[in-house]
Amino acid sequence: MLAAVSFVPLLALAALWLLPLAWIALTGLKPEPEIIRLPIRWMPVHATTENFGIALTTTRTANVGRAFFNSAFVAGAETLLILAIDAAAGYALARLRFRGRALVFGVIVASLMVPAQITLVPLYLMFADAGWLNSYQALILPGLSRAFGVFLMRQFFLALPGDLHDAARIDGAGPFTIFRRVALPLVKPALAALGIFTFLRSWNDFTWPLIAISSNEMMTLPVALARLLGSYRVEYGIVMAGATASALPLIIVFFLAQRQIIQGVALTGMKD
Repeated sequence: MLAAVSFVPLLALAALWLLPLAWIALTGLKPEPEIIRLPIRWMPVHATTENFGIALTTTRTANVGRAFFNSAFVAGAETLLILAIDAAAGYALARLRFRGRALVFGVIVASLMVPAQITLVPLYLMFADAGWLNSYQALILPGLSRAFGVFLMRQFFLALPGDLHDAARIDGAGPFTIFRRVALPLVKPALAALGIFTFLRSWNDFTWPLIAISSNEMMTLPVALARLLGSYRVEYGIVMAGATASALPLIIVFFLAQRQIIQGVALTGMKD
């Protein structure tokens, strides 16, 4: 009985989180007259998928279909590169002994305290000088410099038992072999959690793509959806349909990988 009662606050919080998403999805299924009608109705009277078709195929102010592909490509590429770079860097800082290791880690920790907005102008000038504005390089490369993943992976590698590494060294394994065959399999939940967080952040990124991209063909989904908001008239059904379509991949990814996220959080309690 007590266990059932303890779930009531969780269900209330879940409902509070789901209500806005449900409202957005239901509004996307309504024709425009039903959206502006008073009193407001939750359920559509004449449900239609026309808004979704228009949102994903329109090219009037933004190419949302192309933007959907751009966001998927950028988020996927950035996630894979982040996992490879941050796992290797985190392992090196946690297990390898080299001169300046503490300094490097100190710089990484210090960079976590720097607001990302401060780097927008220098980044723009650098990519403008390189001729990389309106390109996939401009969308992918800035995300690779974030220090959070290196810090996170270092902490997980530090939590692994040192005896495993010693045993592998006795068997003649080198640093790369230990990293690939011993350490990486043990931090898969951490890699999954980092991958999910990176994908979500890249998929939802708005400010930098808005600055670096001016071409309709290179826009990411958040920027394209913002372009659907007209200066004098807002077609709420189309905007809500586009927002629903953009949220579906994130919801699917989260529910498919929620076990890995929980395991990643649980691993933070490991001790040597």
